[in-house]
Amino acid sequence: MAEKKKTVTVTQIHSGAGRYANQRQTLIGLGLNKIRRSKTLEDTPEVRGMINAVRHLVQVDEG
Repeated sequence: MAEKKKTVTVTQIHSGAGRYANQRQTLIGLGLNKIRRSKTLEDTPEVRGMINAVRHLVQVDEG
């Protein structure tokens, strides 16, 4: 049987305006660019690192 991959849902709760360029680019890399937009992503160390870089701008739901 195929293993079910773990996912994480990331929702942008604060604007990227006025933030450092690398934080704005990280939001875009996560597929976010507007407040209240959500993406469900595979839970990998790379995605976790990106979330950590913008943890003050996003809300994370495990699942």
